[in-house]
Amino acid sequence: MSVNKMFAKYVSQNIMGMIGISLYILADTFFISKAQGADGITALNLVLPLYSLIFAIGSMIGVGSATRFKILRAKTDVQADTYFTNALFWACICSLPFMLAGGIRADGIMALLGADERIIEVGTIYTRIFMLFAPFFMCNYVFNAFVRNDGAPSLAMAATLCSSLFNIVMDYVLMFPLKLGMAGAALATAVSPVVGILICSMHFGAKDNTIRFCLALPSIRKLALSCQLGVAAFVGEISSGVTTAVFNMLILGLAGNVGVAAYGVVANTALVAVSVFNGISQGCQPILSEFYGKGDKKATTRVLRLGIILALIMAAAIILGIMAGAEGIVAIFNGEQDAQLASYAVPGIKLYFIGFLFAGINIVGTGFLSATEKAGWAFAASILRGFIAISVCAVVMSMCFGMVGVWLAFPVAELLTALVTGRGLYCSLKDAKGV
Repeated sequence: MSVNKMFAKYVSQNIMGMIGISLYILADTFFISKAQGADGITALNLVLPLYSLIFAIGSMIGVGSATRFKILRAKTDVQADTYFTNALFWACICSLPFMLAGGIRADGIMALLGADERIIEVGTIYTRIFMLFAPFFMCNYVFNAFVRNDGAPSLAMAATLCSSLFNIVMDYVLMFPLKLGMAGAALATAVSPVVGILICSMHFGAKDNTIRFCLALPSIRKLALSCQLGVAAFVGEISSGVTTAVFNMLILGLAGNVGVAAYGVVANTALVAVSVFNGISQGCQPILSEFYGKGDKKATTRVLRLGIILALIMAAAIILGIMAGAEGIVAIFNGEQDAQLASYAVPGIKLYFIGFLFAGINIVGTGFLSATEKAGWAFAASILRGFIAISVCAVVMSMCFGMVGVWLAFPVAELLTALVTGRGLYCSLKDAKGV
């Protein structure tokens, strides 16, 4: 299969799969807005950083281990067989603190995230339920990444889409006919990764399956080696959570609960855009790792170019769509027709989404650096994007320009990160002689 065909196959199916993941959060937002109004959206948005942290850890372990598996498999190294079981073990271990915290002090966690008494009352049951299911969220990432990297991207995509469809349908059934409210939304979301895991498990009966369950002691060293390559996936997930947490705190001071609800509309819509670029990055990853493992520098560079070009095209299309349809998008989630919420969210979503012109380059670029074992550059760009730049820009610009500064912090932070990512890509390609 040619490089172009491989790129089209893996990337298209991964974009669909990642959009599927983001859609069930959008479904939560939509149904909660109908059942609980602005208070429900505020509660959901305050706990989104927890979602992002759980997803990010699962993604780092899953994608990083699957990347290491793919590189070693291309080199016919027998150590590749040990990475799947090792990833599952550490995913379960890392999920334990979330289970304990959610089961014991879900209300305290919400208060720590900025919720007042009214929002705590609405959102505590939701927080408790989804945190108790953290092992399934993390293990779902492991199963999906390994199945995709083992030559079954179609099955991985089907697993993601089916779990998302299950979540959307059960959201409606549990929240409205059964009248379970926020608890129903949480249960639908919590059980959906179980569906994904079951579908991915079908791959283990396939003739071309090369993933092995190995009875071996868990290895911290292999976890560390995997996480080095999974850092871009980690930041791709956590950046939304860090941005949401920082923005929530700032917006609470500037515009109160209504402002946070408005940001909830923007942030949840942005998750769909992020999923597109994560789909491009994760779709490129198994191809890059295979060509890199075989020493094919020309094909590796070709995949990077295709990824960057597609990211720019998708960014332009997303931004144009947002500029044209901002009012309609906000209205979908503004079930109470709150004029103040709309006054914040409509201009906010237009300014915020400008940042995806640079975010696409950053997500695809750091994915390339991780997949080709340039962990230093990937780590530097990822930390800048996910933590430092967005936090500093949000604080400084909100102090200078109020809510407008909050919305513009994301584009400025992504632009600054793109300079570092671009430098890392330049150095990486320069080091590859003959490219």
